Formats: sequence, C-alpha cells, structure tokens
Amino acid sequence: MKRISSLDFVRVFACFLVMLVHASENFYGAPGSTDMVGPQSYLADEASRLWVSIYDGFSRMSVPLFMIVSAFLLVPMKEEESMWAFYKKRFMRVIPPMLVFMVLYSTVPLLWNQLNAEQSVTDLSRIVLNFPSLAGHLWFMYPLISIYLFIPIISPWLRKATAAQERFFIILFLVSTCIPYLNRWFGEVWGQCFWNEYHMLWYFSGYLGYLVTAHYIRVHLNWDTRRRLIVGGAMMLVGAFLTIYSFYVQAVPGQLHVTPVIEIGWAFCTINCVLLTIGAFLMFTCIKAECKCITDMSRLSYGMYLMHIFWLGLMVSIFKGMLQLHVAFAIPVIAVTTFVACYISTKLLSYLPGSFWFLGVDKAKK
Repeated sequence: MKRISSLDFVRVFACFLVMLVHASENFYGAPGSTDMVGPQSYLADEASRLWVSIYDGFSRMSVPLFMIVSAFLLVPMKEEESMWAFYKKRFMRVIPPMLVFMVLYSTVPLLWNQLNAEQSVTDLSRIVLNFPSLAGHLWFMYPLISIYLFIPIISPWLRKATAAQERFFIILFLVSTCIPYLNRWFGEVWGQCFWNEYHMLWYFSGYLGYLVTAHYIRVHLNWDTRRRLIVGGAMMLVGAFLTIYSFYVQAVPGQLHVTPVIEIGWAFCTINCVLLTIGAFLMFTCIKAECKCITDMSRLSYGMYLMHIFWLGLMVSIFKGMLQLHVAFAIPVIAVTTFVACYISTKLLSYLPGSFWFLGVDKAKK
C-alpha cells in the first residue's frame, strides 16, 4: 500500500496528545498519585482547573485517532490474506514490544524507589492478565488488540456494505455514545439492570464504531478539501468545547472528586469526543505534503508511546517540581520535552540489532 502522508501527521499528532494528557494528569491527581490520575482527582486552584480542562480535554481525541488510523489502513483486510496470516503480521509487531515494556515498567522503577520489591513481583506475575501498576497507559493495547481480532470478522461485510448500510451502523454508534449521559441523568436504560450491562446498542458501541467510520470516510466520503476543512473544523470546535466544558464545570478546586464522574465527557466513546476526533481527522485528510521528519516520527511512534512514562516522570520533576512553572506553561513544556526525549531515545535504540522486537520498527524502513 502506498504511504498516506496525512496519516503520518495524524499518528504523530496523536502520539504527542497522549503525552499532553499524561502531563496534564500531574496537575489534578489526588495526593499520593503517580504520574497518572487514580480513582480520585484534586484541583489545587482555579488555574489548574482551567488549564487542565483545556489541555487534557482537547487531547482526548488521541486514542480514537490511533484507532482510526489503524482502521483506515487495515480495513477491510486483503481478500487473499487469511485470518491467521493477518493476526501473525499484526501481533508480531505489537505484542513483543508491549511485553518487553511491561517487564521494564515492572522492574526498572526499583532503581529510583518508585516501586517496591513486593509490587514488582506482583506486577510481573500478572503480566498475562493486565498492565503493570506504573504503566497504566498500556491499557490502550488491549482495545487495539481487540480491534485487530475483529478486523477479519467484519471485513467481509465492509467489502459488500453500501454507503447507506454503513451510515446506519454509524448512526447507531453515535446514539450509543450518548448512553453515558443517559445513565448519569436517567439511570439504567434500554435493558440495563444490575444483572445485565448489555444495553440494546451494546454491539454497535465502543471502538468498533471508529473502525466503521474510518472505512466510511476512506471509501464513501467524496468531499473536497474545502468541505472537509469547514465541516471538520466545525465538528472539532464543537466537540472540543463540550469536552473541555464537561470537565471544567465539575472540577471545583479544593475538593476531592471521583475521577470517572468528572471525566464523564472525556471517555473516548462519548458523542462529544467522537465529534472532536472525526472533525480533526477530516481536517488532517486535507494534508497532501510529505515531511521526512514526520514520517520518521510516525514510524517510531509506537516505541515513543511505550516508553514515554519513563521520561514523563523526569520532566515533571524538573518543570513542575524544581522550576515550579505555572501550570499554563508547565503542561505543554512537559509534553514537548517528553516527546523530544522519546523521539531521540527511540531513534537511537532503533539502530540496535533486533530493535523490531522491542520497538516494533522494521529495520528496512528506517
């Protein structure tokens, strides 16, 4: 497949936004939390409330953008490719590096006493079940793997589906993204009850909706550049406002908050986040120019994502701890310096023999 330059820009942008999210989380985690927010949140002052809402809220398109890029490139899978050949190709690239970094996050923090021996043993023993305690960002790998598992199953339908049929699926997906709000305001809906979590639209919900939307944009959406910019920009602005405001209006400074409650609008499959993500993606599809630096970062982005929490903690200690930058500047500076450090580190590591197995970078493509 010919390389699509706009997707390189999307991948790099999404990678940076992940780091911006995690930089922001250092300014609303409850006392005693690590580099990522735990079950409780705490905003120290009005400035933290404002800038966390803006930076973190806008960045919530990061995970869905990664999903859309994968779907845009891989769906439907090639007819001549078997299910098992598809799985082997995808999983050989993503799972070995993931396992390597799971071991690293379970052991390396022992060196600076961020992890004790007991927790290290526990994390190592649970690697086959879940991510380590200091690598919460690796939660993303499981939904991504689930999407890969489903691609061979949905591909035959997508090859034959009409634009109208795909739109019907997407409409049901969009309705499903409103359910978190319906639950907040009206309680259980459409069959939900204490013995059944599977509501009426369960099978149209989740990241699968982004997969079908990506295919629809690639195959059926024949908009010109001007229309993509106008509609995409409007969707992104509306989605950004709703996503930012949903947190700001609840995050009262000086109070402990239940994280899932104040982050209700930051869930990746809510209607506002879908608008934000799809709008931004439509705008990115207008990019035709190529940039060697962006292409290189795109190829290294998986390794950068895997390692970034290691660098993030250092940057937080410098810019939030030692220099005590104002939150408005600290968050982007932490994110930018983390991104640069990850890029340089991953670039250097990619020259080592066998780098494919811990970075997912094909040596022939460097």
